[in-house]
Amino acid sequence: MNTDLRPLFLMLASTFSLSVNGLITKLLSEHFSIEMLSLLRFALPAVLFFWLMSLTQWAVPDSKKLWQSLAIRGFCVAAAQLCFLFAISHLSLVETVVLFSTGPLFIPVLEKLLFQARIPPMTVMNLTITFLGVVLMAGQAGGFTLRPELLVGVAAGVFNAGSQVSLYRVSKGTMSAVGLNAWCFTLASLMLLPLVLFTHDYQQLATSWQLITDMQSMILPALLLLTVCIVNTQVFRVKAYRLVASGSVLAPLIFTNLIFALIWQVLFFEQSLAWNKVLGISLIVLATLMNTFGPVWLKQREMRLNQHG
Repeated sequence: MNTDLRPLFLMLASTFSLSVNGLITKLLSEHFSIEMLSLLRFALPAVLFFWLMSLTQWAVPDSKKLWQSLAIRGFCVAAAQLCFLFAISHLSLVETVVLFSTGPLFIPVLEKLLFQARIPPMTVMNLTITFLGVVLMAGQAGGFTLRPELLVGVAAGVFNAGSQVSLYRVSKGTMSAVGLNAWCFTLASLMLLPLVLFTHDYQQLATSWQLITDMQSMILPALLLLTVCIVNTQVFRVKAYRLVASGSVLAPLIFTNLIFALIWQVLFFEQSLAWNKVLGISLIVLATLMNTFGPVWLKQREMRLNQHG
């Protein structure tokens, strides 16, 4: 019996860092614009990733195909971040995290569009359940209103799926996870920089710089903690997966991010959730759980039937 608990603790450290990431982002969204905070969330971790890469093994993408895949992932993570920040500035922390976590549901859809892969019937069912969950979350006392922030939150999940599909392609090379993230985050930063310059005048840029450099405020420490959490989320997850034979072993722990987010919601924000929002969130979580464990359960059931047959 395998008693090595290191993968479990590393995965918990990853999801905990991810949840703190969401919490700090929610707090910082009150001080920075969506575009500026998105840029900072990639530029600062990119610097830290490059520093880590300089300590281990420096690497540069060595093929046009790898640069293209990194550029696609950079665009997807940048777009996902913009959508995530827009949603989190209008919705509660838990609502935004749940919508962002729908990413795995859209991976088969993107594979169908890009590679003509077949969409499993269970995926169609889970997407339908997710849609019902979003509809319930959109319900208000005055009736049903499909608010833009809900659609943008789902879009964050779609772009998150796109980043995962492109990550699968770039991870097949020899470059380390630190190197891949360093170049990917740099490309995402370069894509966001024109957007920041286009939407900000000199006074807004000066105000943001003053916030960052003000030693009497907690903005800089919060940004540094956010940077460390982003790097930890990536590094701990890679280390956890390398210690197990199959990723399905750690899949259940990914959802602890939702539990941590709920704890932060209760501790830091006085935002109560109506019954329809709770039910909608529950349906989306159910669909995501079924998407993760459904295929495994069906495969085990088929093996048992074959053994008895």
